Amino acid sequence: MAETISIAPVTRIEGHAKITVRLDDAGEVADARLHVTEFRGFEKFCLGRSFREMPAITERICGICPVSHALASAKAGDALLGVQIPPAAVKLRRLMHCAQFVQSHALSFFLLSGPDLLLGMESDPRSRNFIGFMEAMPRLAREGLQLRQFGQDVIRTLADRSVHPAWAVPGGVREPLTVEKRDRIAEGLPQAVATTREALNLCAGALERMTEERSVYGNFPSLYLGLVGRDGGLEHYDGALRLADADGSLLEDGIEPSRYSGIIAETQESWSYLKFPYYRTRGAETDGGMYRVGPLARLNVARHVATPRADEEFSRYRRFGEGGGPVQGSFCYHLARLIELLFCLETMEILLDDREIMDRHLLCSSARINGQSGVGVLEAPRGVLIHDYRVDDHGLLTAVNLIIATGHNNRAMNRTILQIARHYLRGGRLDEGLLNRVEHGIRCYDPCLSCSTHVAGRMPVSMELYGPDGELLDSIVEGAGQAPGRR
Repeated sequence: MAETISIAPVTRIEGHAKITVRLDDAGEVADARLHVTEFRGFEKFCLGRSFREMPAITERICGICPVSHALASAKAGDALLGVQIPPAAVKLRRLMHCAQFVQSHALSFFLLSGPDLLLGMESDPRSRNFIGFMEAMPRLAREGLQLRQFGQDVIRTLADRSVHPAWAVPGGVREPLTVEKRDRIAEGLPQAVATTREALNLCAGALERMTEERSVYGNFPSLYLGLVGRDGGLEHYDGALRLADADGSLLEDGIEPSRYSGIIAETQESWSYLKFPYYRTRGAETDGGMYRVGPLARLNVARHVATPRADEEFSRYRRFGEGGGPVQGSFCYHLARLIELLFCLETMEILLDDREIMDRHLLCSSARINGQSGVGVLEAPRGVLIHDYRVDDHGLLTAVNLIIATGHNNRAMNRTILQIARHYLRGGRLDEGLLNRVEHGIRCYDPCLSCSTHVAGRMPVSMELYGPDGELLDSIVEGAGQAPGRR
């Protein structure tokens, strides 16, 4: 008798979604889907606006990573102007982008995923949240919050506010770095590094213990897409696109970001507002065109990490791959995320020691439109972010295509929840542990769906089991401050 299980909403992610699991007549899992239920519409309502407005407009897509959208948009504007922005502006953009990674990755680990990793997947749901994390590990939880605050403070120091800063513009940035601001940022780096290294050790230990989760949380072969620097090292702001397969062999390399459409195509499904990108050469019909982006993918395509302490951690991360190849399991996204956090802190140290970053020449203010197509690509915390603009002779937008990082992972997220459900769901039994495990499969990717919703504790969530005639056969209901219940 075919049945369907629904989980809605999915909790401790940024945005709104639901998960449905369909059982076949034998009671086995036949399919699982992640339904993104929000519609944003930026690609349409931005038409007719000036490209110069786009950094301020598109950063409103997201309350967690507005800096990434503003910088990608500004880079697209640079291309429309046909300029190379001043070196100091490049370094300041990199500095702010590092701060964006710090605050976002700290949020993901300490508030969203850490409770599962450090307290246990099936621990009491009333305490399996950041409040419970604070009670169990008060010092680390406090320092984790301070780490995220440090990232936010750096953004605020550079641009006067941490959310939706009006700072990056086509042609450069608006404000210089002063000695006072530089010293203020540098002062917070040692503690930030110490907290990150402690979190890395705890996360690596959790991954060593949780062997079952590593084996079934998105553990399957796929392709991996990311930016790399000229030497093939980890890169977040600039570089070329590289696509590797599950064995680490390069399928595409040295791809100029403006040529992304030669390797990436998109399709849609009727049951989700989130688009489904795929590797054009292999098509959308099978999983052969599926690829992953984000921390796991970036470390899988990079030859090395260009800062010393993070490169040491990179060697530890590689041990989770089989035979020295790419790390396949999405459960290892958590460790990869913290390695990137350390890389960003070390990069900030290097940038602050660079005298050129203090230069006051920051903007190509007299530049005019030199083309009608501009593409801005960088690595957002969750993966490759693409802003593709077309303009008329007056600089007004005639076409906009945005490929958000989470969209690249859409196929992999759906495959992950299917794998988890098939492993843990037996005999149609619904329990809170299963619910959390399926949700955590999505948290591995730290999806940014809206992405402006934060969760303190738990939002109400339910899993329901329906018969083929639509009758509700069983359900479990969970809400903030209460244990799961049956009805």
